[in-house]
Amino acid sequence: MNKSLIKFVTDFGPLLVFFYYYYSNNKDLKIAIPPLIIATLIALIIVWILEKKIPMIPLIGGILISLFGGLSIYFNNAVFLYLKPTIINILFGLALLLGKYFTNEPILKKILGKSINLADEGWKILNHRWMYFFFSLALLNELIWRTQSEEFWVNFKVWGILPITFIFTAFQIKLITKYKIDE
Repeated sequence: MNKSLIKFVTDFGPLLVFFYYYYSNNKDLKIAIPPLIIATLIALIIVWILEKKIPMIPLIGGILISLFGGLSIYFNNAVFLYLKPTIINILFGLALLLGKYFTNEPILKKILGKSINLADEGWKILNHRWMYFFFSLALLNELIWRTQSEEFWVNFKVWGILPITFIFTAFQIKLITKYKIDE
């Protein structure tokens, strides 16, 4: 099977499972959360079997989906699931903010430095932009789930955050081009 197809299925399969159960059961999070957790764990197992490792971001996401989804089921309160994107984005923002104190360089350079060759100033700016972006997403998630309906939040979580992230990423191309070091 094609590696990119497997990646797509393991990345978006659990989300499709969640949507199926959410919308086919009167938009009930209590019914949709258990299949989401199971599909996420299956996706992580598939990645492990095929790659013999699980990348950090999907692993953290799987742990948090299982934890916050489990708490939502146990306490019969969706607030835990609503908080997951806020907490993830705050953690990513803090990693970018504090990471340079442990590595003596921007964390993004550690993560992407083999793929993109930028001047140090470029890495510093890019790191700051992503840090502010993650903190902004956390704030936006809080505003949405606290002021809108559950269905609106579910749709925003999937159809809002992903396009916002793609658009933000596209706006970084000019910065990357400006500070790119030709090899």
